[in-house]
Amino acid sequence: MARVTVEDCIVKIPNRFELVMSAAQRTRDISAGAELTVERDNDKNPVVSLREIADETIAIPELKESLIRGSQRMAPARDEAEEAETEEVAADAEENADALADALNVQDDSASLDAAGALAFQDEVEIDDED
Repeated sequence: MARVTVEDCIVKIPNRFELVMSAAQRTRDISAGAELTVERDNDKNPVVSLREIADETIAIPELKESLIRGSQRMAPARDEAEEAETEEVAADAEENADALADALNVQDDSASLDAAGALAFQDEVEIDDED
């Protein structure tokens, strides 16, 4: 990055940390396909974002708001219809899980019976061999 660009940006955003975070957010926006407000001139996205900040071709308050929205990890509020649908899906999943557990228990019981029968058969064969 050119020192001139960074020095020009410090005038617009005096806090260096805030400048870096804002430029990084704008760089992500550019990478995601946002329209450039300055000529690229063979520069990479971080340099273009700094040039946009320095030239004030983008709204810095909007950029800060975009940074805040991008950093939030809170899920958006759901409406009642979405909550009802989620509860319905959860109930269906629980019923399916119960049915699957019942099926597995039946299979486990038959498997244990098969194993017990095999052991009994093996004991009979060993007894017959001793005679």
